[in-house]
Amino acid sequence: MEYLVLITSSLFVLISVQYLFGLYARAKLPPGPIGLPLFGNLLQIGPKPHKSLAKLANQYGPLITIQLGSVTNVVVSSAEMAKEIFLKHDADFSGRSVPDAVAGGLQNHDVATPWISAGDQWRTLRKALSIYLTNPKKLDTLQELRLKVVTQMVEHVKEISKRGEVVDIGKLAFTTALNQMSNTCFSVDVADFSSNQDVNGFHHAVNTVMEVDGKMNFADYFPWIKRFDPQGIRKDAKAAYGWLDQLCEKFIIQRLRHRESNLPAHGDLLDSFLDFRQENPVNFDVKQIKVLLMDLFIAGTDTNSSTIEWAMTELIIHSNIRQKLREEINEKMREKACLEEADILELPYLQSVLKETMRLHLVVPLLLPHKSETNVKLKGYMIPKNTRVIFNVWAIARDSDSWENPDKFTPERFLNSEIDYKGRHFSFLPFGSGRRMCSGIRLAERVMSLMLMSLIAHFDWKLPDNMLPEELDMDDTFGVTSQKSIPLLLVPTTIDD
Repeated sequence: MEYLVLITSSLFVLISVQYLFGLYARAKLPPGPIGLPLFGNLLQIGPKPHKSLAKLANQYGPLITIQLGSVTNVVVSSAEMAKEIFLKHDADFSGRSVPDAVAGGLQNHDVATPWISAGDQWRTLRKALSIYLTNPKKLDTLQELRLKVVTQMVEHVKEISKRGEVVDIGKLAFTTALNQMSNTCFSVDVADFSSNQDVNGFHHAVNTVMEVDGKMNFADYFPWIKRFDPQGIRKDAKAAYGWLDQLCEKFIIQRLRHRESNLPAHGDLLDSFLDFRQENPVNFDVKQIKVLLMDLFIAGTDTNSSTIEWAMTELIIHSNIRQKLREEINEKMREKACLEEADILELPYLQSVLKETMRLHLVVPLLLPHKSETNVKLKGYMIPKNTRVIFNVWAIARDSDSWENPDKFTPERFLNSEIDYKGRHFSFLPFGSGRRMCSGIRLAERVMSLMLMSLIAHFDWKLPDNMLPEELDMDDTFGVTSQKSIPLLLVPTTIDD
């Protein structure tokens, strides 16, 4: 009995000391809610952190501190605060806080673009992407491959239209984005539009990665339980990442054999990366190429397809906006029957619809977590080294100080506006900002623009079973990406060409 009392007393003292030490440490940090001993503010976060953190920001301010288990987090929730950090302290906050799902599930995660430290290898990866992925001339040379995929999508939907069946817009967009990415990378289709299967396992693998990487994982907040993987997150992550790893490795091996046989080059991203490897053998080997290709598939399919699903949802609700968009597309097509990607990027209302979709339905509501590389003085507060920094770009995009009627879908707000995706306008950061922002902006812009233009130009759409637009469920799910919780099902009617 005395032994039990001693243990209980010691545990109480330990928790009390930790709690008091935490209060002392927080005295120099931004304000925030006082949490429970041991758990901190974990119980205040809930299943949709972007929304609960926005509520806390309304109470405590645009720069707050929350304690999640043993991990201290600083949350940024305003355009002004994001601007302060990205313009004045970009290097100071350029570190990455790597989730246990990634550390335990992704082989060679330390060389993956989203998670690698900002050193020489990171600069080499960014150089490869800037030359071969974000370079407009390189994108132009591969646009026929992407156009071929969208043409296949249109023909597939026409067949569905003849049968009077419904289209799952999310799955259609995912298959299209997947084949566009696989053609950009490998010059091949990896999915079949006519198949009802899970797109050869891609959808499951990518969805699993996005879910587990963004899931509230106790192993991230209580490091001593990582080895036990209590929620099975590391196990699921390892299976999903492993599936993608094997697939990309197979394509690389096939291409290396193709090149050894002196057969004609494909000229796609994989060829470009293998050429770049010969110029940079130290910081860019086959291991890095494989992880980089996996990153592109994960980022370039789920995010693009979710944005298209949300865009089509809003266009179904707002028929006047859909009609205005179709009129713009038709006028452009009368000028030039066969539109190239460059022509589509010059459609101002189409681009406004996409921007407004990404503002109102941010697919990545919380940027991948940054980490302070040193002690940083910020707005009178002291942010210690290795502090996890969360940018709630969902809250920023719905801030009434930056946006008029922020909860309303209004593409016109982007017409005649200089606001773009490039991280220079801190009230709109769908791809982040600073040195850690997403590399695939130009490709994503082309992929989404071509897909949405084709869906609106060639088809009328209606909800099935006489369902009314106001009956649509607008709830979302949370992971690394935020998706529509209930899939959008629409019935297409082909417009005469």
